[in-house]
Amino acid sequence: MQLIDKFETLIFQIEEIHNILQNRAIKSVSRNLTIRNWLIGYYIIEYEQKGEDRAKYGDRVIDNLVKRLKHIKGMSKSNLKLFRQFYTSYPQIIEVISNDFKQINQKSLTLSDQFIIPTEKLINSFSFSHFIELLKINEPTKRLFYEIEGVKGNWSVRELRRQINSATYERIGLSKDKKDMIKTIQSKSETILPQQIIKDPYILEFTGLEEKIKYSENDLEEALLNHFQDFLLELGNGFCFEARQKRISIDNEHDRVDLVFYHRILKCHILIDLKIREFSYADIGQMNFYLNFYKNEIIQKTDNPPIGLILCANKNKTKVEYATAGLDNQLFVSKYKINLPSIKKIETFLHDEFINLNKGLK
Repeated sequence: MQLIDKFETLIFQIEEIHNILQNRAIKSVSRNLTIRNWLIGYYIIEYEQKGEDRAKYGDRVIDNLVKRLKHIKGMSKSNLKLFRQFYTSYPQIIEVISNDFKQINQKSLTLSDQFIIPTEKLINSFSFSHFIELLKINEPTKRLFYEIEGVKGNWSVRELRRQINSATYERIGLSKDKKDMIKTIQSKSETILPQQIIKDPYILEFTGLEEKIKYSENDLEEALLNHFQDFLLELGNGFCFEARQKRISIDNEHDRVDLVFYHRILKCHILIDLKIREFSYADIGQMNFYLNFYKNEIIQKTDNPPIGLILCANKNKTKVEYATAGLDNQLFVSKYKINLPSIKKIETFLHDEFINLNKGLK
């Protein structure tokens, strides 16, 4: 009995030290990512204000940075603008920057006198994804409220977003018993877990870790995507595979395009989205969002506008939709109709694959 007790103690000790040090390591990565993004914002602002050659780049500083920083993941136009906003909104983070960085000229801190959360506590409690949610709040007092409650309750990003969207600040302001309402909110809130931080896309991007989360809705969708990818590559005719489950991140919201190809003849990206259900008009809106993102963030000057292909299937119906919004060059439209598989050919392939795969998975 005593041997069993000692062995159980050993198990407990190993699990305990693993959890403590894993959590510490994750927090360290999260902290470093936050500091890096703040410093990038600082460098951009400093260059825009004092760069001797800034006239050479004018208003295209961000665009030129995106081109030159392609080798670093996450340096998109929207992210660089976000880093710049992060620096201007949280100048007090300079307090936690190491001595190596304290040569930076400290800007005026508009909330320095009223700021009641120690910056060290703030940066240790929140990941960069938390700060993205907070940056959406323009009113300083309101933002401060969510900072305080988020730190106190150890809120996850999802919980912070939920509290902001449910107007907790305004509801507490109207409540007669504010303390009791805050206690109720905190008792029902979702706290952050180390596993959630590990899956944060910004953390994965920063550390260079591969995103291995399975995003497909089910095994059938995964199989269809595999076969359709092979189908397009076998056609030859200019298809070059580029990405699978390509992540698109804007304002802390992450969408994924199922398949991305580059067509070397058409000189454009082809974005493919698969839905295991009937076609919905909402699918056009989603694809249009993907296409506009690629136009603004991804394509080069020599590229033609991207093309979206929506595949929708169920047991009774197969539908293929080309999203061609914005393609006003009729010559190009005609050219891509020649170089891409016909809608009829894709419909036949998808219909047959759906039936065969569905039988095999039963």
